Amino acid sequence: MTKLSPSFYTRPNVVQISKELIGKYIFTNIAGVLTGGRIVETEAYCGENDLACHSHAGRRTARTEIMYHTGGVAYTYLIYGIYTLFNIITNQAERADAVLIRAIEPIEGIPEMLLRRGLTKVSSRLTAGPGLLTIALGISTKHYGTDLTGNLIWLEDWNQTVEDQIIASPRVGVAYAGADALLPWRFRLKGSSWTSPAK
Repeated sequence: MTKLSPSFYTRPNVVQISKELIGKYIFTNIAGVLTGGRIVETEAYCGENDLACHSHAGRRTARTEIMYHTGGVAYTYLIYGIYTLFNIITNQAERADAVLIRAIEPIEGIPEMLLRRGLTKVSSRLTAGPGLLTIALGISTKHYGTDLTGNLIWLEDWNQTVEDQIIASPRVGVAYAGADALLPWRFRLKGSSWTSPAK
């Protein structure tokens, strides 16, 4: 159980990092409560040449500014005015690559996760979806820019080899990106009941 170091995040290949995050563990310590789980679904976004990426063609706004930071920080933003999505910035500064965490298998702090989600029993509804897992983990837009090597939100490697169990497919909800929408940059753990529904 080793916390992922800055060097994991600052590598240049966001697609490879996104794939390698499958089987890693994410934890939060919010208000003194530890919650976390195993990452089972991710999506890669490459700032340089990906029409689906918020930073495509050097787009720079108050929301996307953190994407130009050195890898290893959180990019959180609101969608539909309701859900916070959690992304991990990767690569060197100014490259603006990111990995969206889409689903986790809960393992730690499950009673607190249920409370946060307003649920009474454990099911895939708890964390199978990018807007659901953030609620369960207590992640919100106030965590924008959080250092992922600190003690608030962090990731760990438990030395579990899952490379031969990873499914690659097109990303979700990016039809506007034309040909880039067909890139097989969504990664899921094969057989996991915790991945978000297939499209």
